[in-house]
Amino acid sequence: MRGNPFEEIEEMLDRVSRQVEEGMTGGGLQVPGSVPVNVVDTDEEYVVTADLPGYETDDIELTLSEGTLRLDADRGEDFTHEGDRYLRRERTRTSVSRRIRLPEPVDEESVTAGHENGVLTVRLPKVGGDAESKAIDIE
Repeated sequence: MRGNPFEEIEEMLDRVSRQVEEGMTGGGLQVPGSVPVNVVDTDEEYVVTADLPGYETDDIELTLSEGTLRLDADRGEDFTHEGDRYLRRERTRTSVSRRIRLPEPVDEESVTAGHENGVLTVRLPKVGGDAESKAIDIE
């Protein structure tokens, strides 16, 4: 004999709720096309680190505008070769983006960024800023 369908639905919702809660406490749920980031608030600055494996520095664009750091990365298909016969092809052109709203104004002229071993690090010193957009060079 079949159980109560409402109990089965309730159990399923409980399971989904636990999975979402575990994802949130474990650092958040990963959304396809987004970039996993950490944002650390020190006394002097915000430090944003983002995982961008397989992206070259030239593939990454950073912009700071109105208190929001915008990260866009586009990996072209330069790793493919014309005429290749693939047995498996899982690496494709990939674009990712992320918007990070900063809780306080930062000194836009002093922002620095570096990209090493697939990890982007952006340092945003706290102070004050203006409302104009500023492109950030990646070293």
